[in-house]
This record gives sequence, structure tokens and C-alpha cells, in this order.
Amino acid sequence: MTDATGPSQHTIAGTVLTMPVRVRKAAQRMAMFSVDADAAQRMIDYSGLRVCRYRPRRAVAVLMLMHYVDSDLGEYYEYGTNIMVNPPGSNASGLRALQSAGAFIHHLPVDQAFTLEAGRTIWGYPKVMADFTLREGRNFGFDVTIDGQFAVGMDFRPGLPVPAPTKPQAHPTYSHLDGITRETVGVMKPSGVRYRPGGVTVRLGDHPYARELAALGLPKRAMLSGSADNVDMTFADAQEIK
Repeated sequence: MTDATGPSQHTIAGTVLTMPVRVRKAAQRMAMFSVDADAAQRMIDYSGLRVCRYRPRRAVAVLMLMHYVDSDLGEYYEYGTNIMVNPPGSNASGLRALQSAGAFIHHLPVDQAFTLEAGRTIWGYPKVMADFTLREGRNFGFDVTIDGQFAVGMDFRPGLPVPAPTKPQAHPTYSHLDGITRETVGVMKPSGVRYRPGGVTVRLGDHPYARELAALGLPKRAMLSGSADNVDMTFADAQEIK
């Protein structure tokens, strides 16, 4: 719902959300992988978008765990399988093309019903309900189980501190649900950032999500893994891509 005199609002499960949605505190774990570009394209063909080929036959997949601690959508865990794609209509390739690429969100399990409804309704994110098992400590790990089937797990080794961006960064994300592809811009400012080459072990289960990840060539060594102690972010309304 859009009000010409003010920001748009959405009513989810009786709660009114005023855009943009704000995340005040969230912890992040992520890993980037070089994957077969043709396999990645087949996986996301339904979106109408094109993978960003940073090398002639290679694309980038990003696997990510978010723990939203304080947000307008409540506290919850979220796992994402993201494929880096070109902006609509672009056929750019090469390393420089990654600078303008956005993340197409192919998997997005969460563990709370409110954020599931909000994500699917407002942004068209492919959220499904899942159970998360966390292992805290020097080597952090997690498992995602969907409908009683183990889907994916990751175990991280600590990274090295790196400077965080001094200004908020705007990043486009893309989604496809109910026949509609959408673009959503998120503005985020991370802090407590750590990175390292490799640094993560991926484990796949029997769920169909795991078979899709295996088709990309996972598990394999990561290009890069990282964490952020906190990510402050906002999400605007989604825009339909014609």
C-alpha cells in the first residue's frame, strides 16, 4: 500500500510496517564460491536474469547466514543461496562486471513465521520455514533443516580483521516469486568485519536444496569467507522488473 503523502506501508499479520524496513543489529557469516556459470544460469533461468560471468565459464555463488537480532521483522535466523547476476538488460562480463552485479536470492529459509510472510509479500523473497542448529565458539557452525531433511551446513574458521566501509553501501538484490521478478535495494553498513581466503567447510544433505548446490560443484574450497559482528541496514520497497 502506497500513500502519496508519505512512505508506503504494509500490513503483515496485523502489524503495520512502514518502509523502509530497518535492521538495527544483525550478525553475518558468508562465503563466496567460484561456480560453473552454465550450471548457475540453469538454476536461475526462471528469473529471466543473467549470471555475471567474472570469467568466461565462471560465476559467483554466495552462501550466507544472517542472525537478525533487532529488526522491524523481529529476531530470526536466515540462510541464503545467492547468485551474482548482471543488472537487467546487461551482458557485462569480467571482474569489473562484479562491481555492478546484484545478488539473486534463490534459497531463503527462515525460522520465524512473521518474517516469512513479510518477505514473500513485500519483496517476493523465496522464504520457507526451516530449523537452524548453531554451534558457537572459535569455529562457528550451523545446520539448516527443512521439513525434517538436512539441507546445508557450514563450519567457519576465524578471519582476520579488515577495515569496514566508512559509508553505507547500497546493494541490489533480486527475487522471483509467483511469476514476478523484483529488485530490492538494501542499504547496509557493516562493522566488526573479518575475512580470509577459504576458511569454510560446506556440508550438503538430502533435501532438494542440497542437490541444487551440488549441481554448482559444491562442496568445494571457498574463494573467500567472512563475518560481520553487526550489519545495520534498511530495505526499500521492491520494484517489479518488466
